[in-house]
Amino acid sequence: MQLSDFSYNLPDELIARYPLAKRSASRLLHLNAQGQTKDCTIAQLPELLQAGDLLVLNDTRVIKARLHGKRASGGAVEVLVERITGTDTALAHVKASNSPKAGATLYLADSQLEAQVEGRQNNLYALRFNQPVLPALEQFGALPIPPYFNRAADETDDERYQTVFNNPDKAASVAAPTASLHFDDELLTALAQKGIDKAFVTLHVGAGTFQPVRTDNIAEHVMHSEWGEVPQATVELVEKTKANGGKIIAVGTTATRALESAAKANNGELKAWSGETDIFIYPGYRFKVIDRLLTNFHLPESTLLMLVSALAGREPVLQAYAHAIQEKYRFFSYGDAMLIDRKI
Repeated sequence: MQLSDFSYNLPDELIARYPLAKRSASRLLHLNAQGQTKDCTIAQLPELLQAGDLLVLNDTRVIKARLHGKRASGGAVEVLVERITGTDTALAHVKASNSPKAGATLYLADSQLEAQVEGRQNNLYALRFNQPVLPALEQFGALPIPPYFNRAADETDDERYQTVFNNPDKAASVAAPTASLHFDDELLTALAQKGIDKAFVTLHVGAGTFQPVRTDNIAEHVMHSEWGEVPQATVELVEKTKANGGKIIAVGTTATRALESAAKANNGELKAWSGETDIFIYPGYRFKVIDRLLTNFHLPESTLLMLVSALAGREPVLQAYAHAIQEKYRFFSYGDAMLIDRKI
């Protein structure tokens, strides 16, 4: 398939650059297994699911990964930490007028934090900080909100670009699992009262989630690698749900990739797993675990749009997107959502 097969035109005013006042106030477009759409709201999610179904959520936490500063020459520099590799070390994207060489020192946060360049790993820089990375990011960093917001992160993002169920011990993502941003305590309570269970996986989202596909033939695209985990407790809940005739609803493409990676690592059978994954799901992929997907609207020609198309079919998905544009749904990270059933 060609990259252009996943293109669509989106009016700029439909990009949601700020969240709604209430998390669960978003709209929800249901795409069923026959390719039919229905306009709903996130608050109606309990009505669209059945007692005995299982929601699988990603419990990662977003770190304040973006830092600004200067080089020794005085030139501006921006650092986006991609992965913390040790107490005082990290791999990061570095933006500067010229690529900093090994041995160079970056003076960040008004020189309150320093990082020495130790080398390169592909497109990332290996940095050593003069203090522990994670506390320094929390003190001096900014949340790495998506580039298409075209604005700096503010105090609202500190709360709303995190899920209400994030695990503080799992702070490592540089982008939010955005489908989960729709859940508030009120919605979670309503789901529990309906008899819908929940389980957690972890996928630490990398900045590669925003990287464009640069090959015309999508099969030639190489995915970025991310760390994930599916615990035994979640495996057991999935098995119990399926045995009782319930559906597995992945909340977000990150939860989907974690579950499907765990199955891929075990010859198609879901088992407890942790490790690196670069799984690329596009049309033709046969899903091993999930039955339905709750997800936001994704960028044109993105790997996430390809994943969604693998579940429901490219044409039904693009027709649903055309409907959403016509009905002025809000798009991307702070936007509205879709509930997508696996195509029969």
